[in-house]
Amino acid sequence: GDLRSVLITSVLNLERLEVDLFRCAGRHHWVPATQRLFGGQIVGQALVAAARAVSRDEQVHSLHCYFVRAGDPKVPVLYEVERTRTGKSFSVRSVKAIQHGKPIFTCQASFQLSQASPVQHQFTMPAVPPPEELLTQEELIQKFLQNPNLAERYRKHLTKIQAEDVPIDIKPVNPPDIFSSEPQEPKQLFWVRARGYIGETDMKVHCCVAAYISDYAFLGTALLPHRQYRIKFMVSLDHSMWFHAPFRADHWMLYECESPWAGGCRSLVQGRLWRRDGVLAVTCAQEGVIRVEQTPNQSKL
Repeated sequence: GDLRSVLITSVLNLERLEVDLFRCAGRHHWVPATQRLFGGQIVGQALVAAARAVSRDEQVHSLHCYFVRAGDPKVPVLYEVERTRTGKSFSVRSVKAIQHGKPIFTCQASFQLSQASPVQHQFTMPAVPPPEELLTQEELIQKFLQNPNLAERYRKHLTKIQAEDVPIDIKPVNPPDIFSSEPQEPKQLFWVRARGYIGETDMKVHCCVAAYISDYAFLGTALLPHRQYRIKFMVSLDHSMWFHAPFRADHWMLYECESPWAGGCRSLVQGRLWRRDGVLAVTCAQEGVIRVEQTPNQSKL
C-alpha cells in the first residue's frame, strides 16, 4: 500500500541518450531557496549514471565529488560517464554533469565485487531515542508556529520551509531552539529515510538515494556554534561518501553529523549513517563555503 518513492520514479530517473550519456528525465522536484540545484540531487543522479556503466554484481563503495558551478534548476542536466578502469575486483567510473555546455560537477565512483575478510571493526552507534518517539521536522515547525511571540519574519521563514516538498522524512533527535542565538556544539543527530517505498532492489539504488539524503542539512551542522550570525552565502564545494554495509534507504537510519573545523570562509562536516540495528552503513564528508554578515542577529522574539 506504500506509494513509490518520488526519488525513484522521478528525481533519480535518468534517460539514456547514448551508451554512457544520460539526461535527468524527471522534474527537479525540490529546489532550495537559493534557486540552485540541490547538491544531493546532482550527487545522486551522477551515481545513477555511473552505476549504469558497471555490471549488476559490482557495488559502489566510494565516491568523491566536486561542485564547480551552480546548477540551474530551469534546464536539464547531462551526465557524461567515462569508464576509467574496469578491473577484476574494482572498477572506477568518472562522471561529468553538464549544463549550458559547461561542467557544473565532477565525480569519481569506485565499485567492488563482493569480497569477504576477517578484518572488521566499526565505531559504536550513539544511544538515542527511536524515531517512533520523536516529532518530524514538519511537526516541530508547526509547534514553533503556534508560539504567539514568534517574530513575523521567522514565522514567514518557517511557513516557507513547511511548504517545501522535500522527499525525505526527518526526525531531529535534539532539535535546536530556534528562539535562541546561543552557540551550540557543532553536532546534530536526526533519523532520516526516503519518503515513500523503494523495497528490495539492487543495493546501488539505495546508495543513490542515500547520496541524495546525505547532503540535506549536512553543512548546516557547521553553523550551530555561530547562530548569532545571519548567513549571506552557503554552498558545498565537495562531497565524499564511503558505503560499508547493505541498508534500506526507505527505512529509518540515524544520521550523525559533526563539524570538526571552520575557518577562512570554509567549513568541514563529517557524517555517519547508522542502521537501526547499530551497523555503520555509510560515512560522509563535505567541505563548503559559508559567508555570514559581520553584524550578529537580533533576538528572534
